[in-house]
Amino acid sequence: MQKIVPHLWFNKEALEAAELYLSLFDHSKLNGTVILPDTPSGDAMTVDFDLAGINFNSLSGGPFFRLNPSISLMVACRDKEEVSRLYAALKEGGQELMPLDAYPFSPWYAWIEDRYGLSWQLMLTEDYESVPRIRPVLLFSGDASGKAEDFIKTSLSVFPHAEKGEVSYYTPEEPHHEKARINYGELTLEGLQLVVMDHGEGGDFTFNEAFSLMISCRDQKEIDYYWEKLSHVPEAEQCGWIKDQYGISWQIVPEDMNRILFEGTEEEIRRITEAFLKMKKLDLVELDLARIGE
Repeated sequence: MQKIVPHLWFNKEALEAAELYLSLFDHSKLNGTVILPDTPSGDAMTVDFDLAGINFNSLSGGPFFRLNPSISLMVACRDKEEVSRLYAALKEGGQELMPLDAYPFSPWYAWIEDRYGLSWQLMLTEDYESVPRIRPVLLFSGDASGKAEDFIKTSLSVFPHAEKGEVSYYTPEEPHHEKARINYGELTLEGLQLVVMDHGEGGDFTFNEAFSLMISCRDQKEIDYYWEKLSHVPEAEQCGWIKDQYGISWQIVPEDMNRILFEGTEEEIRRITEAFLKMKKLDLVELDLARIGE
């Protein structure tokens, strides 16, 4: 089971977006959808899908948060034709952030925002077989600019299975924002490889809840551990969601979340949902009591 799962927040398009993405990548499948009733935005659909072998979750949760380039998906491509194919499909109805062209770091590359707001970095990769097919990219910009290196250090201390990979820095000769230090870094957390970098020009967009990282926890003890280590914004704590000191959103949830929330009679699910929506940190005992009506 994948320990850390990228989670995407859409207005109403979670299933529609997932179906598009699934059509573009091999080793992809829809695992299921579930309706979470009576949320602040009405009945919300959750979507569980695998994309190129990586598990993703998404939510049609209403117009509260919007995806932006602070977190994108970097795709390693085998050849120019694949880059161009993905570029054409994902750019339709979206916008170009960096044009399809040759760059010093890749002979064929484009950065685009698709019609649903999700950003993609499509890259012809010479070592295609040795890197993950899809990797989330955390771009530290705005107030977080220059904090990529500290994020790596913090993550290595928080996650039991964390590994620092290749890291390169901006040179003094390169034009870049005064706070920016890392122009490319690799960090693997519990088997999920991330790319981290400081925005070379500072940037004016920030991390938000639209792209979060969901940590599946074995038990209440593990939920408590990650909550204590990662939560730094008390006002952002809600329904298992937190924000860390860099503004990145995490969801600290039990690994059997779907069973807890969605299995049972209609009345049990109603009681559990009502209890869940009132919680900040998830309390597994309280959720079990809600199931039986106590």
